[in-house]
Amino acid sequence: MLTPTLDNAACKPDRNTHSMNDLRTADVPQRIALATPQREAGAVSPVKIAARGLDFHYDRFHALKSIDLEVPEKRVTALIGPSGCGKSTLLRIFNRIYALYPKQVASGEVLLDGENILSPKYPMNRLRSKVGMVFQKPVPFPMTIYENIAYAIRHHEKMSKPDMDNRVEHALRQAALWDEVKDKMGQSALGLSGGQQQRLCIARAVALRPEVLLLDEPTSALDPISTSRIEQLVEELKQHYTILIVTHNMQQAARVSDFTAFMYLGDLIEHDTTETIFSNPSKQQTEDYITGRFG
Repeated sequence: MLTPTLDNAACKPDRNTHSMNDLRTADVPQRIALATPQREAGAVSPVKIAARGLDFHYDRFHALKSIDLEVPEKRVTALIGPSGCGKSTLLRIFNRIYALYPKQVASGEVLLDGENILSPKYPMNRLRSKVGMVFQKPVPFPMTIYENIAYAIRHHEKMSKPDMDNRVEHALRQAALWDEVKDKMGQSALGLSGGQQQRLCIARAVALRPEVLLLDEPTSALDPISTSRIEQLVEELKQHYTILIVTHNMQQAARVSDFTAFMYLGDLIEHDTTETIFSNPSKQQTEDYITGRFG
């Protein structure tokens, strides 16, 4: 499967074609209103992660079926689809969380920079340092704000206290949290607001200097203001990381992502630029889902 690029969106218009501007302004009840930032027209990125013939089973349940997906480097790819379609399962395969459970089995290949991370020879510590993950609900450790960041770093690296201080500060700055917590570093992270806790979890993930960030519905438990801050943060972080985000919010997918993959019942139905998916999808199932006809 070829990596979709923004050039793919340059298809011939027909009477069913909608521009993103039409979606923002047209008074069409069945189609959601979308607002997307300008993307880098014609930009092409190398493939960072590639799934090849990927299948996944929860015991006897066949959760993912022959998934072929290429994820471009330093771009945001949104995974959309109804509950239970396999979005979060796919995300968890990319850092092998499933390996903790003997009855969960993946087959096929997932290539990270050309290396198959599903191979038992691929070191787990190396994978976890290269692929960070943030979950649906914030999960700060029951320790200080400082230790929430430093703990993860110590697990992988040895460094002096001044170097650790600098690393912690840098991670918090990347997560747009430093100014809010710099005078509270010795306080419990559990005292932070929900939005702050989620940004702390993002800081903890980027502190290891990963190459890929997996975000599993990172704003579903947050208020609109906190959600907006996380979305702005995603836009900034993609300058440094390859990002995959699972979301049920179609407007969010349109706002933050460069590419979108639509999944249904364990199958990858369509994968293209976000512009194409939301303006002129090639599959009727995709059209039905993004317009709210099912899901």
